[in-house]
Amino acid sequence: MKIKNLPYFAAAFIIGLASCSKSGNDSTKITTPTVPSSNPIAPGNISGFVKGTFTTGNTYTITGNLTIKAGDTLASQQGVTVVVKNGAQIMVQGTLLLVGTKDQPVSFNSDSQKPGSWGGFACDSAKSVTIKWTHIDNTGGLDPTGSTTKSLSVVTPINVDIEDSWFTNGQDDLMRLQGGCNITILRNTILSSGSTDGEAINIKSGAHGTVAYNVIYSQAGTAVKLETSDVAPLPQTKVDVYNNTMVSNGWRRGHAEPGRGVSVDLNAVANIYNNIIVNNYQGIYIVAAADVANTKYGNNLFYSSVDAFTDTTQGANISVNLRSNFYPGDGVGVPQSSDLISTKVGDKDPLFKSYDGKVATPNGAATSNDFHLNTGSPALGHGNTTYNADMGAYTLDGKGNQH
Repeated sequence: MKIKNLPYFAAAFIIGLASCSKSGNDSTKITTPTVPSSNPIAPGNISGFVKGTFTTGNTYTITGNLTIKAGDTLASQQGVTVVVKNGAQIMVQGTLLLVGTKDQPVSFNSDSQKPGSWGGFACDSAKSVTIKWTHIDNTGGLDPTGSTTKSLSVVTPINVDIEDSWFTNGQDDLMRLQGGCNITILRNTILSSGSTDGEAINIKSGAHGTVAYNVIYSQAGTAVKLETSDVAPLPQTKVDVYNNTMVSNGWRRGHAEPGRGVSVDLNAVANIYNNIIVNNYQGIYIVAAADVANTKYGNNLFYSSVDAFTDTTQGANISVNLRSNFYPGDGVGVPQSSDLISTKVGDKDPLFKSYDGKVATPNGAATSNDFHLNTGSPALGHGNTTYNADMGAYTLDGKGNQH
């Protein structure tokens, strides 16, 4: 399908979005821009090469792999529904610009609505990626080699801005971000993803920026994993990881490497503050190979609803003492005086609005948990104020997660 290029004012809009994607907590401003209604793509079946704009209120059906060529843009206005068939994947060599709103989000899902039923976004040679107020569900379909795909992958030094969106039921990494890309990952909700492996936000090889106010629940692997290449230690991966709520992650790997709330490895640098870390296999794991001297952390809340748990999700009985894993003994991270660390059930309970207390759940499992905080939560008013006065993704000042 051939559509004319976006006009100049649309290009300026994209550049304006990219200019907001910078590291530091001044990049967390909530915006709801509108994509110009230019170069509309007619609703209906789509495959092959595509460029132009999905327009408000319409439904599009992807019947085969899509490619956005270098120099082209695929954009979406709010209120668009995209149905993906035949396990198709969207390959982005140009610009991806998906901008919904809170009242009218964009939606990408498969026709079967089953986990792992389409290929997600392969943005490895993209020029820019912006995703706001968008549902991306049931990704992780098989590639030609039979391996599961990432929901979103980037390997080049571009701006990646992902805000206020939902990712559910993927099969591998939800986001694989590397190659020096500049990332802004704010206020997203990531649920029940990773079949037997896969990180929620996997940041590597010199990527840098901000990961804040996200809710990450029941990821097979680690919620936020940072590392720099072991063969090219520079440029370093440098990320601010703050005010995230990370619950029940790391439980579907069997005897393989455990999943964590936050993992810092291989010469990576992080500032890790104000996170709520509950019922994860491990809490904050800082490896001796990380840039330990420059990695800073504190004001994190650690809680477990049980003292010990036996994981049977992969058919093997693995007994874990969760409290001893808040800072795992084989790492170099240590409790900070500003941390809130639970010593028994009920102590330092973050007082979520609604939480069933489950430690491990299957890939694709539905959940009705509500991780907003009740009045009296110890997380309120105990944050590092450089980032926020409160801990977790939902803060009293309204800057946090909007879901």
